[in-house]
Amino acid sequence: MKKRQFSLKGSGLCFKKWSGDKWAVFNTLHREIKIGILAAVYFTTLGYHQTLANTESDSISSKITLNEIQVSGKRAPGIYQETGRQIAVISREQIEKLPAQSIQGLLRTALGVDIRERGPLGMQADISMRGGSFDQVMILLNGINVTDPQTGHYGLNLPVDLASVERIEILRGPAARVHGPNAFDGAINFVTKSGSENKVSAQLTAGDHGLYNLHAGLSHRKGAFGNYFSAQKGASDGYIDNTDFDILNLYYRGQVTREQSKFSLQLGYNDKSYGANSFYSASYPNQFDANRTLFAAASMESSGLIRIRSDVYWRRHHDRFELFRNYIGAASWYTGHNYHLSETAGASLNATTSWSLGTTSLGAELRSESIWSNVLGLPMDKPLDVPGENEGQFTRSFNRTNFSVFAEHNIYFGRFDLSGGVLINRHSNSGYGVDWYPGIDLSYRLTTLLKWTASYNRSLRMPTFTDLFYSGPTNVGNPNLKPERAETYETAFRLRNETYSASVGGFYRIGRDLIDWGRIPGETVYTTSNINRVEALGTEAAADLLLSELIPGQTLLRSLSVNYSYVWQDKVSDEGYESYYVLDHLRQKLNISLIHGLGLPNVDIYWNIQYRDRAGYYTKSDGTRVDHTPFWLTDLRVSWNKGNYGLYAEASNLFDATYSDLSELRQPGLWLKLGARIELKIL
Repeated sequence: MKKRQFSLKGSGLCFKKWSGDKWAVFNTLHREIKIGILAAVYFTTLGYHQTLANTESDSISSKITLNEIQVSGKRAPGIYQETGRQIAVISREQIEKLPAQSIQGLLRTALGVDIRERGPLGMQADISMRGGSFDQVMILLNGINVTDPQTGHYGLNLPVDLASVERIEILRGPAARVHGPNAFDGAINFVTKSGSENKVSAQLTAGDHGLYNLHAGLSHRKGAFGNYFSAQKGASDGYIDNTDFDILNLYYRGQVTREQSKFSLQLGYNDKSYGANSFYSASYPNQFDANRTLFAAASMESSGLIRIRSDVYWRRHHDRFELFRNYIGAASWYTGHNYHLSETAGASLNATTSWSLGTTSLGAELRSESIWSNVLGLPMDKPLDVPGENEGQFTRSFNRTNFSVFAEHNIYFGRFDLSGGVLINRHSNSGYGVDWYPGIDLSYRLTTLLKWTASYNRSLRMPTFTDLFYSGPTNVGNPNLKPERAETYETAFRLRNETYSASVGGFYRIGRDLIDWGRIPGETVYTTSNINRVEALGTEAAADLLLSELIPGQTLLRSLSVNYSYVWQDKVSDEGYESYYVLDHLRQKLNISLIHGLGLPNVDIYWNIQYRDRAGYYTKSDGTRVDHTPFWLTDLRVSWNKGNYGLYAEASNLFDATYSDLSELRQPGLWLKLGARIELKIL
């Protein structure tokens, strides 16, 4: 079968032999996108790029406060103590201590974050915040938007593993006026390691069910040039039938610093395949999924009277979904697998200046999203062979572009910090027109340690390609969906010093036209629709204690962290409506992390205990409705660390609790793992 080739051509990425067809990416974007991309490339030689945070560590356990950490809960870079938003940071030191083997597993411990895992060790997981859906959180990699337009199920298909992550920054609440559409309920930025020092590192993990995970990293700096490269390879036989997986990650990050400017380049590749036992329906336990992700981004930053930042990026995601793995046991009506290729390309500019009346930021972003599939999109004039596969053809495609303009002004006077701004957004191929999404954040320092914050923000989310077009035996998409909209009010008090921190707050969200897969009584098929109105009310509280200093004279207790969230929500819609996602939310979550010693040199014990209570119910394959039941999970890690060497033993789900995150798909029971790490300095 004749295969197609890919290449770079002109100012954009396209298919070498399809550049004359309508679905070549930069042909579908027309002149406005080409001009935008060229402008961004030009300013990338001058620009200023600021991720959510640029410092190296913020852990309370290392006695470094967050007060001077640069974060970006707003367009203009600002320090933590000035922001009026709810931002949490998980540092590298915390990542190394918590008993987690994947990014998804680590995020389970975060305040206000809901992780619903389908595959083990994060093969596939849905992430949501504050009772929202898995499509409502924006994912960023070093500040670059890598959100998947096909479906939120693939949002965490990142080309990096947990060992390559320096820090995770979590912005809870709407962030549309800061990061653009789809930062509906929040944004999560993964900051990777960089070439800040010369060293090599390796980490090996092995465990039950044939598990192995190998990580290798290289960090090198010479003069103005810094480079970081990592590779990860892992696999498992699976904890039950058809839950095996295989994963490969390759990632590079390079930086060049010259006086007041810095250029950075990111390249990434993610390849994973996994048995998808009952992922989307327990009626089909032999499902299978294979994904490949390619990612590239270039950023430039410069400082001065006017600070300019610029990014250009590209992401391609391949997906082959098999309802019957290798056609084994396939039904007579099953004609073939589902094939998808989604592609995003974008460019952004942002300019910031400070003057007598505060700090002003102006910016714009242009983003294209395309898909080719045999399931999703509109019919194509001529089918095309699926690249990289032995069979299958694309028969459908769809392209859309989004243009956003941002404006924001920040004022600091006395103990008050005020930030107000607006997102002006226009989306093509939809007839939605131009929409305005304003927001305002306020904070007041009651004392040097205590701060009060409040905010109001409007946000939106565009339907995914799956929302619009997917049709299957039990699901039917809706190409006439409107974008989701919400207004969110929130307030909080935050207390912090070098030995303890605490926060308590709440939010109220009014969601309109929320997109959900659901059905009304008497129907057997789930369809996507806009729910008229959903109100959510929630509270969040957290405390972090450095016990080694709060309780002097003892050496066993190190630190204690506790967070709790509660979300209530209801809808105003048709009576008897059965929601599959929107109202099937995490109602309560309590997470307790304790670190203590064992009385032995260099040995630490790390406990993480979690309680989860989910609202709603699920429907079994036999039609029986089952209410979600609360459950407790306990994870344990014992580690020995001395200098550049370390060993650990870990027990996930220590007490072998039986639970599921989604429907009937049982999650792993007790899972034992052993690991070792080494870091060596090089010249």
